[in-house]
Amino acid sequence: MHWQQLLSRDRLGSQQPPTASSARTDFQRDFDRIVFSSAFRRMQDKTQVFPLSKVDYIRTRLTHSLEASSIGRSLGTLVGEQVIGRHRLDAVEAADLGSIVAAACLAHDIGNPPFGHSGEDAIRHWAYNADYGARRVALLTGSEREDFLSFEGNAQGFRIITRLQNPDNPGGLQLTCATLAAFTKYPRESCLGGSRFAGISAKKQGFTAADRASFEDVAATVGLIPCDNHHAMWCRHPLAFLVEAADDISYRVIDIEDGFRLGHFSYPEVLEMFWPLLSDPERQRPRLESILDPKDRVEFLRAKVINEVIRQALSCFMDNEDAILAGRFDVPLLDEVPARAALDALIDNARQRIYCAPEVVSIQAAGFQVVSDLLERFVQVVDDVAEHGERASPRSRMLIRLVPEQFVGPDRVPVDDPYLRLLLLTDFVSGMTDSYAVSLYKKVTGISLPGN
Repeated sequence: MHWQQLLSRDRLGSQQPPTASSARTDFQRDFDRIVFSSAFRRMQDKTQVFPLSKVDYIRTRLTHSLEASSIGRSLGTLVGEQVIGRHRLDAVEAADLGSIVAAACLAHDIGNPPFGHSGEDAIRHWAYNADYGARRVALLTGSEREDFLSFEGNAQGFRIITRLQNPDNPGGLQLTCATLAAFTKYPRESCLGGSRFAGISAKKQGFTAADRASFEDVAATVGLIPCDNHHAMWCRHPLAFLVEAADDISYRVIDIEDGFRLGHFSYPEVLEMFWPLLSDPERQRPRLESILDPKDRVEFLRAKVINEVIRQALSCFMDNEDAILAGRFDVPLLDEVPARAALDALIDNARQRIYCAPEVVSIQAAGFQVVSDLLERFVQVVDDVAEHGERASPRSRMLIRLVPEQFVGPDRVPVDDPYLRLLLLTDFVSGMTDSYAVSLYKKVTGISLPGN
């Protein structure tokens, strides 16, 4: 792969040439388009770790995405400085790479359903086990079927930014192909026909069967390397490794900080976890001890840890740049940095003390029920109207009014294709915020009435 092509400013779905150099570059425009999208705003009420938290300090998907984007901008700019010098790239600036990674990080969780990973699991469980939904999914084949059995927020995110936002535009938000490729950490379709591929980029799918053609356009534009002759699968865009690293740095470090604020960790425990991650801990000790409030001490440590891991991720990327461009490097950057053991310890502690905390598990379990039940109810409603029209049950003709026209079909006439009908419904449910999903569930089940 070649940097000049990888940094393409061509926009998916747009025939307009890239803009001339100005105060706002094409990649900065990508960032702005994501910020002003309704899907981005909805992340303020989507779970990061603690669902429906009443503590306003705790991160949501929105604040996590902003923080990951900040880390990504630093990583991308630092890499850009070295790449431009190494390859003598005259037409780009270091800030361009920073803007691409920042925009991709900003959108990296935009496809997550309500209640985080529990919501993803709920959709997969519904596709496998629901009385009606599983029978409907079983009628599909190949990637169309696997899109539901292995539902993936990353693939849903690609769908949101290229189709569901600004649906009247070809290419949705019409982001640059460089940003879209950097966004796609898993550049493959969902069904690989039983084949097994090593490497992190093949771990999950990055686009649905309905969006395969869009990603093919992106891959061809930026020059991604095809990995297989029989399946839609490519090597990662190099900057996708930085997007992944920024996300990993953010949640590993910040989940510990959130856990401290909620009382799951004491200050001495946080200090013990963060201390090995500091580049020169004894040099930081006087400054740390001058801070009186333990909360402020944790914030100071968090900033220093993030800076050190960014430095190590940068070195790892540049050491492996040739292999990355050739498609031979396919592991997360944080798996190769000197601080890997200490970073893994953060995850282990979070799993033991935060992710299994009663207030987390109890609400996620309820969210699991909400997401799967909404899908099961609405797929029957839409199918009833699709098959019987005006002869559908009064209940179906009433409940279908609760589904926006965008997720049913023109004039609320369900689309004929059974795969697309299911896909539109998962678009509808996965796009809900945590609070809206709970509210709608209560209304359709009769637990509460409008106005109560």
